[in-house]
Amino acid sequence: MKRVVVGMSGGVDSSVSAIILKNMGYEVVGLFMRNWDSLINNDIKGNPTLNENICTQEQDYNDAKKVCEELGIELHRVDFVKEYWDYVFTYFLEELKKGRTPNPDVMCNKYIKFDLFKKEALKLGADYIATGHYARLIDGNLYKGLDLNKDQTYFLAQLTSEQLENVLFPVGDLEKSEVRKIASEYGLITAEKKDSTGICFIGERHFREFLSNYLPNQPGKIINIETKEEMGNHIGLMHYTIGQRRGLNVGGTDDRMFVVGKDLDKNILYVAIGDNNEYLYSDSCIIDSLVINYKEELKECSAKFRYRSNDVKVKITKLNDNELLVSYDKVKSVTPGQVCALYIGDRCIGSGIIKEVRKNNEKLWYL
Repeated sequence: MKRVVVGMSGGVDSSVSAIILKNMGYEVVGLFMRNWDSLINNDIKGNPTLNENICTQEQDYNDAKKVCEELGIELHRVDFVKEYWDYVFTYFLEELKKGRTPNPDVMCNKYIKFDLFKKEALKLGADYIATGHYARLIDGNLYKGLDLNKDQTYFLAQLTSEQLENVLFPVGDLEKSEVRKIASEYGLITAEKKDSTGICFIGERHFREFLSNYLPNQPGKIINIETKEEMGNHIGLMHYTIGQRRGLNVGGTDDRMFVVGKDLDKNILYVAIGDNNEYLYSDSCIIDSLVINYKEELKECSAKFRYRSNDVKVKITKLNDNELLVSYDKVKSVTPGQVCALYIGDRCIGSGIIKEVRKNNEKLWYL
């Protein structure tokens, strides 16, 4: 009997993954990752500050434990708090300092779930590991989950072919509604549990207050990039992303206003008026930190520039061994620091991190 170690998160997707695998005849073992200290944060001076009721991690563990008891499978627990800080959270903070918009969930998959977790699973005698991601593996290649509204290949796009070896995604062929139905049929505590949001493993919290524990707020001016008019004040560039409309607190106008750029040296947040303002658009970008799981020469494919964006047809030009030029017709709010996931049909062939956004063959000066 093959042994599968399932990443039990305390959510419905991993719970049903365990059910499916057990029903398929695997020996199923659960493994819960503790990646964040839910009680202690450090303030901007490095002093520990106690924060209560800000993380559901212990509740998640208790839910995972109840599910495993109900299903009659072992549950182990592993602590990756230091590693998460070193490989994921530090990266997140450094990117914010550069005025970019990082995606820590992608890095958590790359360095924690499909690296350290996998090594820990091998210690438990795993033949395979499994997670509750909505994705599919066909002949070792990564494909979108059948529930396209829940597809999570964007968050898995930085994984190498080697990292995807001996991995199972049991819910990848199911709709989310089917997953909840299965959990209900088994009477699991996670059947109606709300999906987690917020930063991977850190959970839901007041994001601006949370970040201020680690990065000091540096208020500055909000400037209309077209008229050069001062529109108000921002609370710190790290709190804004390209294309953002809400939370700008710009008074004196009823016009819809969007973030279009940042000047780190002058600490200016640039905005522009109108949903279709030209300052929101670009026609190419350079991506680096490449992970490409495709052996043929890549010239054309489709790309997803953020999790909820539509796939866009793109042309690919290789600049060097670690940079690609991705060209497209006209796309809104392409953002430095975000992942550019690449697809051929429903197959995710890899990704890169957006390094530079361009228009008419020139880098946009305000990004």
